[in-house]
Amino acid sequence: MADDQDEGKFDGLLLSMAQQHSGGITDLLGTFFSFLRRKTDFFTGAGKTQAEKVTLEVLRKQQKLAEEEEEKPKPKKAKPAKKVEAAKKVKQPLSPTSVEKEPEIAEITDEEAKQIEEEEKKRKEKSTQDSTVPPKTENAEKSDSEEEDEDAKGKMKPNSGNGGDLPNYKWTQTLTEVEIRVPSGLSVPIRSRDLTVDIQPKKIKVQVKGQEAIIDGELYNKVKVEDCFWTLEDREVVIIHLEKQNNMEWWSRIVTTDPEVNTKKVQPENSKLSDLDGETRGMVEKMMYDQRQKEMGLPTSDEQKKEDVLKKFMEQHPEMDFSKAKIN
Repeated sequence: MADDQDEGKFDGLLLSMAQQHSGGITDLLGTFFSFLRRKTDFFTGAGKTQAEKVTLEVLRKQQKLAEEEEEKPKPKKAKPAKKVEAAKKVKQPLSPTSVEKEPEIAEITDEEAKQIEEEEKKRKEKSTQDSTVPPKTENAEKSDSEEEDEDAKGKMKPNSGNGGDLPNYKWTQTLTEVEIRVPSGLSVPIRSRDLTVDIQPKKIKVQVKGQEAIIDGELYNKVKVEDCFWTLEDREVVIIHLEKQNNMEWWSRIVTTDPEVNTKKVQPENSKLSDLDGETRGMVEKMMYDQRQKEMGLPTSDEQKKEDVLKKFMEQHPEMDFSKAKIN
């Protein structure tokens, strides 16, 4: 048992706990004994009867002190209106639905009443500040997002196939493959033998013989050459199929000299996701979710997990100060 001079050391914390128990003293005591049961050996360490014995000793000692204090003459002292009002709020029974009348919380001290008054003042100030800040409109949020995303400046919006429409050709993509449609640019039909299509792991060249190359440069990333192929459609459009080596990324261009597409605006089809195996699909969906969260300025899935862990720890340890805690 703490010394008399330290007896009120935890009054502020305990008062805050008491106010959060709508079930009254029974719920508050239940919380204390639940803590002892879950976090200590109070009920099991010293035998079945020891817990009850210790509890009764503490109860009787405090009951005796209460009776002695009740017998002492109390000096009459007028309290400020606000303090009296705060005291009345605390002295109301915590559980109005209780069948039997439960002990009410004792009259608070001047120091505790001042603490309650300051907390109430802070809540009102915060509420006033929140009401004076104008809410952001959808357009304003969108504008802020675009200003913050410096990397997206100068990039094209992807076409309906998540690729790009360039002057000399068009291309589309999924996570696993790329399709390029290259018009010959000639007014006469051509044959396959009139074309030069060279596909290497990191390079590509498409040219109509006797003409300037339509595509010639270093690919955005490596491809599986053995799974790549091309065909000639209607004797005027070359269709090239590229198989990506990395099946977990979106290409922003075909060759490194092309204008870039903003991959943050890519919208993959659900039907394509359903073709992936379970593990790959889960990774893709997580990647898409994290991308959307970042665009809205919200935490990613990994950041949310860290916040949940911290929140749970805070609930288990309300006595600790987490006001300056940061999530890395």
